[in-house]
Amino acid sequence: MNHVDMYTDGACKGNPGPGGWGVLLTWGGTEKELFGGELATTNNRMEMMAVIEGLSALKQPCSITLYIDSQYVLKGMTEWLKGWKSRGWMTASKEPVKNVDLWQRLDTLVNTAGHKIEWRWVKGHAGHPGNERADALANRGVDLALAKR
Repeated sequence: MNHVDMYTDGACKGNPGPGGWGVLLTWGGTEKELFGGELATTNNRMEMMAVIEGLSALKQPCSITLYIDSQYVLKGMTEWLKGWKSRGWMTASKEPVKNVDLWQRLDTLVNTAGHKIEWRWVKGHAGHPGNERADALANRGVDLALAKR
């Protein structure tokens, strides 16, 4: 199983507003950059899209160290998801889970693609090289979305 380091980030100019997602994938001395964006979105959706797009880019099961600065996505995947699913995609306070469409896509990718994922939180905008590059890619995604206006 190949090992991949994945750095993801999302950005939004206004929340909601135009947003972007960015991913840096590194493996065996090779790098791949991915980015995209949407005109009307939120920061949390872009953080999730970065992980979804990064995982979707992998063509075979991999061992992944996933570096992420979003507590929302990290806790969603490692703490909250099981409860949401058991309650029919409702929160503990019986409210519908926000961004359920993306949570379901992410859940499917994580649990059916055969990847072994180690989730690692990194502080955003703190000089971590991989996170800084993912942030720059997310901002390129915002620019791409704005150019499509």
